[in-house]
Amino acid sequence: MKENYYAFRRRKIRRPHFEDFRHNLKYTLTSVGVLPLCSTISKSVISRHLRKMGFERFRLYAVDHHSAHAASAAFTSGFEHALVITLDGLGDGLSGSISILDKGKLERQLSIPARDSLGIIYEQTTNALGMRELEDEGKIMAMADYSFPFDFEENKLKGLVKVKGTSVITSCNPRRQYSLIKDVAWQAPREQVAYMVQQLLENAVVKLTSNAIDRFGIGNVAFAGGVFSNVKANMRLRSLEALKKWYVFPHMGDGGLAVGAALWANNAIEGLDNFEFNAYLGDAYNTDETKHTLRADRSLELHEEEREQQARHAAELLAEGNYVFWFQDRMEYGPRALGHRSILAPSSDEDAKEKLNLYVKRREWFQPFASSMLEEDMDHLVDYDGKGFDQYMTNAYAVKNTATSNMISVVNIDKTTRPQVVRNDRSPYSMLLKSVKKHTGYGVVLNTSFNLHGFPIVRDPEDALRTMRETRTKYMFINGITVKNRRAA
Repeated sequence: MKENYYAFRRRKIRRPHFEDFRHNLKYTLTSVGVLPLCSTISKSVISRHLRKMGFERFRLYAVDHHSAHAASAAFTSGFEHALVITLDGLGDGLSGSISILDKGKLERQLSIPARDSLGIIYEQTTNALGMRELEDEGKIMAMADYSFPFDFEENKLKGLVKVKGTSVITSCNPRRQYSLIKDVAWQAPREQVAYMVQQLLENAVVKLTSNAIDRFGIGNVAFAGGVFSNVKANMRLRSLEALKKWYVFPHMGDGGLAVGAALWANNAIEGLDNFEFNAYLGDAYNTDETKHTLRADRSLELHEEEREQQARHAAELLAEGNYVFWFQDRMEYGPRALGHRSILAPSSDEDAKEKLNLYVKRREWFQPFASSMLEEDMDHLVDYDGKGFDQYMTNAYAVKNTATSNMISVVNIDKTTRPQVVRNDRSPYSMLLKSVKKHTGYGVVLNTSFNLHGFPIVRDPEDALRTMRETRTKYMFINGITVKNRRAA
């Protein structure tokens, strides 16, 4: 049934007559928990597949959902001693956990049942507002900024959940929650309902984290789980005075579970001393492979350039108000473009942003674009708190009034931006931002994922070429080759 339900939730099929039944069945099962046989059955099935693949002697580690989330955050954070908090919809009967990392040892202190899920409440609101569950939650977060603000006491959803100490307690089962949220959504404008659930989530996550820090006396905190893809909630978390250092695993949702499970098992077997993590884990393609692909299209002009020259060339085009495709080295891991498979536009040009949205991204009008900025310029552009800078676009920051004109295409209506902070090094992306700085005074650009709307981020040169053709984009910089499309719009 999983493929059928995937098509249903992505709205790839016509709306079925029993839509409410499907949702209610799902939310009923949410509160049931996990049958003891599930892990045994899973291990049996996976073992059988491994033997068919040729594995003979192996030890299979079945890592539960929230242990994998916790391991992904703990072992990539760089912390020796930290709290590790996971929150999501649900997995293996839980919606969250709190653990302690101490010198490579990760021990769970408490669990939050699936029935008391903050993530499910947010998902239900996404459904009730006519959007796709597990897909459009970011749109709900963005839409909330367009509501008039109101106090939490006026929030019609405030009674759905309470945080007592380090426990999350929902007032009713998930099926009843869904009914109540739909009732509110029937009478209130969408942006107000979005504001209600965003306010509810922020308050609960902040209170839970604050109480956990007080209870365990640990100020460094690492986070994972889909709830922490919400950059506005993360921004509120960073404002906690008791929180000293902060880290969110870059692939915080369920896509990060595979790495989390591998880290958990590796640490159990031999430890992870001196382990270093970066998010560039995908495929790479050399210049010859790239050239071979591009030469198939005779409408393209190709020029090889040294990486530094290519960075200068791209910066010049951005300064002239163009958007460009940028494809370099190993593909980034996670849901956000990090300067290896990116579409770039000037951060100070509203027209370039609109052109990019018209021809390629086709995002909802209320969804803001993200930014990339040099670490050295961060203090000049946003209010930075010194709690650990963010290389992976997992947090929002308030933009300084003096920098608004430099960042007009990447500033949200609430005067925040979601930046990727880039170190000053010899990487192609860093060289590009340094070249942009020579033209504009700051090393900052609009950075969005290299893909058509509704499609995955491009992986290889074939994907990049196909996207360039379909969007009739004029310029692409790919693995040391500068491409100009003669058929550009």
